[in-house]
Amino acid sequence: MRRTLGARIGLPALLVAALIGGITTAAAQEEPAASPTAGSNVRLAGKLQQDLGAASPGSYLNADGDLVVTVTSDTAATKAEAAGAKVKRVQRSAAQLSAAMETLGDKAAIAGTTWGVNPRTNQVSATYDKTVSKRELAKLKKVASGLDGAVQLSAAPGKLTREVNGGDAIYGGGYRCSAAFNVIKGSTRYFLTAGHCTESGATWSATSGGATIGTREGTSFPTNDYGLVKYASTSGTPGTVNLYNGSSQDITGSANAVVGQSLKKSGSTTKVTSGKVEAVNVTANYGDGDVVSGLVRTTVCSAGGDSGGAHFAGATALGIHSGSSGCTGTAGTALHQPVKEALSAYGVNVY
Repeated sequence: MRRTLGARIGLPALLVAALIGGITTAAAQEEPAASPTAGSNVRLAGKLQQDLGAASPGSYLNADGDLVVTVTSDTAATKAEAAGAKVKRVQRSAAQLSAAMETLGDKAAIAGTTWGVNPRTNQVSATYDKTVSKRELAKLKKVASGLDGAVQLSAAPGKLTREVNGGDAIYGGGYRCSAAFNVIKGSTRYFLTAGHCTESGATWSATSGGATIGTREGTSFPTNDYGLVKYASTSGTPGTVNLYNGSSQDITGSANAVVGQSLKKSGSTTKVTSGKVEAVNVTANYGDGDVVSGLVRTTVCSAGGDSGGAHFAGATALGIHSGSSGCTGTAGTALHQPVKEALSAYGVNVY
């Protein structure tokens, strides 16, 4: 497993850029910055999720950027409309969708598959990669067909994998990953990355065998996929993400992603790529018993070495890159670990 530091992590990251030939100026996929309305709708989605609880199977942003909240009761519809959201009555409750995912986990936990909630269709959106055999696919389809239309199956373009790769970036345990976000607790500074990276590497350097720039403070993988690295030096570590065009994006807050939301990913292999959120509460069956739940699936393109990179929308941190099933052209299947869970687990904040 290789790891890479792709998000800007201050002075050490600049050192890495110099080591690998300077800051990349090749064109990356661009996307307009998140609008104030989009940001407020994401915050509203989080609030309504707490207020409505099981009465809402989820929410999403429509093509116009409006927040649509799915509900299963008149009371929930009234609350959501009063808060300023559009409402869509749906057939399946949050409990029914959760039960469908539990059934998939119990009866079809096949390596190379993912499943998560797509509130836009009020279904569980499940994918299978090219490693899933005909026999395994038949089993998956049989389980899905027994769930009364609650599961929507689709093929992924490549192989589901934790995206670690070799290269001359940040090294830990002989592997390379990308960093996600700089964070702080008191006066101590850290960076977040993927847990499958910190599981293998306790110390991190800018070159193989080079000076240590940070030491693992925490790691959680599988089930979760986040890790925390403490900086050896706290000087020159701005709270920004590298845009790989000579500039960076300041990160000032964090949020949970909403289906339909636009976002970007910064990683050391594919640099900056863009897409939209496709499903939430996703379970990824990476194989070898490595199952991670609670992820977010996006249409962002990524590749080996992007693991641990930053998923963000404007100045808002959304997630830590976990893996994908590859890309078709510029359309990808990138998965991220929600960053708010990691921030809460370690008691740190973006800055």
